[in-house]
Amino acid sequence: MERQLALAVLRATRPGFLVLAPLCVLLGIVLAGRQPIAIAPLEVALVLLGGLLAHVAVNLLNEYDDFRSGLDHLTRRTPFSGGSGALPEVPGAASAVLVAGITALAGVVAIGALFLWWRGWPVLAVGLTGLVLIVCYTRWITRSPWLCLLAPGLGFGPVVVLGSLIALGGWPDATAFIVAAVVGLLVSELLLLNQFPDCEADRRVGRRHLPILLGPRRAARLVAGLLLGSQALVGLGVLLGELPVAAGLACLALPGALWVAWRLPGVLEAPDRLEALMGVNVVVLLATLALLALGLWAG
Repeated sequence: MERQLALAVLRATRPGFLVLAPLCVLLGIVLAGRQPIAIAPLEVALVLLGGLLAHVAVNLLNEYDDFRSGLDHLTRRTPFSGGSGALPEVPGAASAVLVAGITALAGVVAIGALFLWWRGWPVLAVGLTGLVLIVCYTRWITRSPWLCLLAPGLGFGPVVVLGSLIALGGWPDATAFIVAAVVGLLVSELLLLNQFPDCEADRRVGRRHLPILLGPRRAARLVAGLLLGSQALVGLGVLLGELPVAAGLACLALPGALWVAWRLPGVLEAPDRLEALMGVNVVVLLATLALLALGLWAG
């Protein structure tokens, strides 16, 4: 029984998605490495752990709230939406998932307090924003369409990327703001697209996100705009000299982004094809961020 509970908690963390937070932290680390500061290995390890724990906390608390609200019993589950399915299969693990989520959040607070001691008040501003997003996202933010769009991008962009940079003793400059904005656009686009299959279920439990408010076709145009806008922002940053030329490596993902934007309107009524396109979208996002980190490091 204990093994079953432990496996349910592990599934509820959604391990397949946890690469996103370390990748965003990596961008903050690379940005810090471009500035004239000394970076301690212990601090790097702590910001990576803090970013991972924050993502784990969001996922666990989201899983718990979706199970308690009944949403987990209404969604058509895909690899990219509808939750992990752990709690509907093992309802007795709900308390363990909640405790694990709170524990992960406590770990984030402890690491944040340490960096607050080392770096001062700028860490507090970023940290409090992150805590509000983690605690409020599922229960409150998902009731406001535009906040629901902006919150994921804000969390992984300015909070994680700039927060990692500040925690390591760096300071946000034009390069950092552009990188954080690129991350923000991509992550908001990712969550927006992943909401499409869950519209009816989300509506029934009181959620109000943009695919519900605008309808799938108008929301699809917004997905395309955010995705292609992230690529345009990289190109603009390079042209303005705020990003190194090597950061243009991120634009190698542009064909994939164009394909997602072009194909999306035609698969809205075909769940299997939409699911496949959502998978390509994840690859495009991760490739863009990884190539951007490589370009910043090389440049």
